Amino acid sequence: MEFRILGPVQIYDDGVDVSVVPTGAKQRALLGALVVRAGQVVPAERLVDELWAERPPARAANALQAHVARLRRLLPQPLPGSGEPHHEWLVTRPLGYVLRLRAPTDAQRFHRLVAEGRALAATDPGRAVEVLREGLALWRGPALEGCGRGTICSTEAALLEENRLVALETLYDTCLRAGLAQEITGELEELTTTHPLRERFYELLMTALYRSGRQAEALGTYERVRRRLVHDLGIEPGPVLRGRMEAILHHGLPGPPAASGSAVRPLSAVGGQPGPGTGETARPVGPLHDEIAWLRHRLERLAREQRDLADRLDRLTARDVAGL
Repeated sequence: MEFRILGPVQIYDDGVDVSVVPTGAKQRALLGALVVRAGQVVPAERLVDELWAERPPARAANALQAHVARLRRLLPQPLPGSGEPHHEWLVTRPLGYVLRLRAPTDAQRFHRLVAEGRALAATDPGRAVEVLREGLALWRGPALEGCGRGTICSTEAALLEENRLVALETLYDTCLRAGLAQEITGELEELTTTHPLRERFYELLMTALYRSGRQAEALGTYERVRRRLVHDLGIEPGPVLRGRMEAILHHGLPGPPAASGSAVRPLSAVGGQPGPGTGETARPVGPLHDEIAWLRHRLERLAREQRDLADRLDRLTARDVAGL
């Protein structure tokens, strides 16, 4: 038995390969909230807020009890003569209800696999890619889809979605460590389209394109995200993305890791690798180059701060003149 929330909430019985999905919106919201707080007593008042928000029915406690009774009927019971001990899934407590699990939820398995993949990334990136993809494959759609906008479900859904995006960033960074740049450019292109303001996906795409011998496309990707950020948010790309652009422009980005059985070194520790598609030695990223880049970023920051101070001075001066 597994409770699943990485997509529409459902109860999956592995023994008979059957998924049970509550049909009503209130039933889905109730099950979703109880799974999110599994093992904890969820106060009845919180569940009423989750199901009805600011418009609870006249007899909210009775209505909640009715939904709990319907949900209990959806939960599996041991077959007569099966020898399986009875397990009370949904338990009533003086202050509310608690869902008692017998196996991890799909969200818990996702977190475990991502943590395992992240731990493997430095020493065995190939295996780490497999583990991370296994975790991400558990997603069937938006987390807690169809569970309404209650505080418990909506907050957990937002957290899970952010965890999914971070896991994707970890996956593609690990793919680059494993020398799979050409294989992931298409996937990263889709992610930059789906999440056009998330700079990390652009940085990974630029690196993958560069290592695939497509320097011009990598630089074009930077211009694309810069225009988008300026148009939508009125800001320039951050220092990490600008630094990645300059490294690509000057062939200062390390090439793909060597295809050997040795451990893959972090990107920042690799220097002087052949430039992709050129057969030439790229300029190593040495202390002097790093210092120049740092000084350039520092000067840009100081220039912005100077402009901000000048604007504030102008506003204060205008206010003083108006008060005379």
